[in-house]
Amino acid sequence: MREIRIYTDGACDPNPGIGGWAAILIDPTTGAREEITGGERESTNNRMELTAVIEALTKLTEPHTVMLVTDSEYVKNAFTQNWLKGWVAKGWKTAARQPVKNQDLWQKLLVLTAAHHIEWKWVRGHNNDPINNRCDELAVAARKKIARGG
Repeated sequence: MREIRIYTDGACDPNPGIGGWAAILIDPTTGAREEITGGERESTNNRMELTAVIEALTKLTEPHTVMLVTDSEYVKNAFTQNWLKGWVAKGWKTAARQPVKNQDLWQKLLVLTAAHHIEWKWVRGHNNDPINNRCDELAVAARKKIARGG
């Protein structure tokens, strides 16, 4: 399987409100890099974080070994702490028997992640990871573009 490194981020201001997302895909063998962005008029920070991962994985046309770097513990922990397995087993209900938020996006992500071997890595946002910081800049810029009517 080919390897790829993916950085993702989401931004929303206010939250809920206008949202932006970004992903940076890096081929560690060649150094090739692709930046993708987008957003929505009505969203939440968590929806934008999920959308960034979905859009990045959608770009992959064949199975990959993925190092997915995110500053969203919400996204990472759903996979690494088996929240998703629990939600599915409980019919998309939380431990408190409430409907899982963003179920539509989680379902898309489950399908996309099944095709790849993914290692989830969390980094502190707005810290000293230059690629994560670039991803944040792109997500904020996407949000601002929508706010301006773009």
